[in-house]
Amino acid sequence: MKKVLVLCTGNSCRSQIAEGYLRHFADGSAQIYSAGIETHGVNPRAIKVMRENGIDISAHTSNNINEYMNIDFDFVITVCDNAKESCPYFPTKAKKFHYNFPDPAKATGTEEEIMEKFRMVSEMIKSYCFDFIQEILKSEVITS
Repeated sequence: MKKVLVLCTGNSCRSQIAEGYLRHFADGSAQIYSAGIETHGVNPRAIKVMRENGIDISAHTSNNINEYMNIDFDFVITVCDNAKESCPYFPTKAKKFHYNFPDPAKATGTEEEIMEKFRMVSEMIKSYCFDFIQEILKSEVITS
């Protein structure tokens, strides 16, 4: 079974959302992990926006990349430039992918305006994760 790591700065929003969507779309065909260079806890708004999409990430934990040094990942997806630039080296044969999603945790305004930013970013991540599973993961599984 292929192992996928989603990496972000604090493992609180974007990587948590991506982990939720990747698990959903992979439907048990891959092991999905997420981590951060730091750990900031899972953002309650990320939990809320995923719940709106029928995916429960409330039991997710915020993990540090160092916790996964002994796992030989097949894929590493960085979801922010800071994680891509700051990621410590760890030995892996993983294919690396990168997309710099906006950080919804930096949104300002009313609660509804902030949630709209979370929804927008969530939709971007959802689309990326669906495509990743369809185009990358499933083709890898077929050719392996």
